[in-house]
Amino acid sequence: MSKQLNPELMQDSTQRATGLLEHLSKIWVQLISGLIIIVLFFGLSQSLMALKEKPEIKKRKSSIRAIMATPAVLDTVRLTVRVQGESRAQTEIDLVPEVAGKITYVSPKFLTGGKFTKGDVLYRIDDANYQVAIIRADAGVARAQQLLTREKAESEIARQDWEDLGQGLASGLTLRKPQLLEAQANLQSAQADLEIARLQLARTAVKAPFNGRVREKIAGLGQYVNPGSGLGRIFSSDVAEVRLALNDADLSRLDLPIAYVAKSWDDAPNVRLSAIIGGKERVWQGRIMRTAATYDTKTRSLFAMAEVRHPYDKGAAEGGYPLAPGLFVSADIVGKNLSDVIVIPRDGLRPESIVYVVTEEGIAESRTTQVLDVNPQRAVILSGIEAGEFIILSPLEKSQVNVKFKALDVNDPTIILVEPKEEDEEDGDKKDDDVKFSKKELRKKHKIEKQKKREDAKKAKLADKEKQKNAAGGSK
Repeated sequence: MSKQLNPELMQDSTQRATGLLEHLSKIWVQLISGLIIIVLFFGLSQSLMALKEKPEIKKRKSSIRAIMATPAVLDTVRLTVRVQGESRAQTEIDLVPEVAGKITYVSPKFLTGGKFTKGDVLYRIDDANYQVAIIRADAGVARAQQLLTREKAESEIARQDWEDLGQGLASGLTLRKPQLLEAQANLQSAQADLEIARLQLARTAVKAPFNGRVREKIAGLGQYVNPGSGLGRIFSSDVAEVRLALNDADLSRLDLPIAYVAKSWDDAPNVRLSAIIGGKERVWQGRIMRTAATYDTKTRSLFAMAEVRHPYDKGAAEGGYPLAPGLFVSADIVGKNLSDVIVIPRDGLRPESIVYVVTEEGIAESRTTQVLDVNPQRAVILSGIEAGEFIILSPLEKSQVNVKFKALDVNDPTIILVEPKEEDEEDGDKKDDDVKFSKKELRKKHKIEKQKKREDAKKAKLADKEKQKNAAGGSK
């Protein structure tokens, strides 16, 4: 039995399918419209970007730093050697009495640091006993003189008595010569005793043996002292001395042999002594007057003795500061005179004997040098650089070696010693273009030369033909 389709159901299904198709068609229209808009927008943006002018690429020039430099020069220099030493008085002694007694006087100058001159009485010792000793010795001289006079008279009487007897030559014993000699000896002994008593009396006054200063006072007024007891310690202020140790390298720069003794003050090598005192540099001028006759067994050094005359006078030092004993000083000794050596400023010498040089192209180079002598102002170079090369004085790092610099004269910065050409960032591309351009030019030049050669060859052939025709016509 066949089923019959319901018309209403079929109509409803048809309507639903139709609605679905309409909905799908609307979605497709919207999608296609969106894609069209996107394509149009993309094409428009590309067109605008194509029409937009490209920004001009600015060429940045490389910045070249300026540095200070100065040329290395050939010069004549006097070598110097810097060593250190301690100043001391050339003469320093303990002041001691030569006689015993109680101190009755102490000079007001005899205080620690006090100044005295040669011959000043620094101490007096009670001289009462020594005055009595002089009186006793004087009486002994008078007694001996009387005995000698009596012996002379008795000797003369004995001689006359012997002559009256007329019995020939008299013996020395007969003439009392032994007694006479003894009386003369007693007189000389008494006179010597008197001289000793006078010396003992004089020694009760303890006098300064030189011009100097008091380092230390020991004995005081009323104290009893014996010969050799310490009264104090004094030193001479006439000459200060500094003992300087020299090694082999120092001696090679100086003209100082072993056991050297200067003939005079003017002939001795100069030495500049300096020390920082109170935040200021004090300077004294002296001379190397002698060197030791032996090397020190511990340090294997040779000691040189520098002297400064009158170290406590106002003119001894710049500023009038005395060269006191115990002061640690630096000594700059003048040495050999060298000519035609390379000299650079001290600031140009870097650690490990490195010197930075700027070339004519402005490139900083590092050189390892051999240094002969250095002082605070200059350095003497044996090898590693040449005269005329520009020495960099500005601070420079190792990483800046092989970098271009503009060199200015340190004495006058307005003077440019080296000015390298500044390169653009596109110099590399320019150089490539220049190479390409030069190749094209070469090809063109070769073509022109080949064409010219061909034309010259054709002309030469035509000329030969004409010569042959002319020769043939002439033969006819």
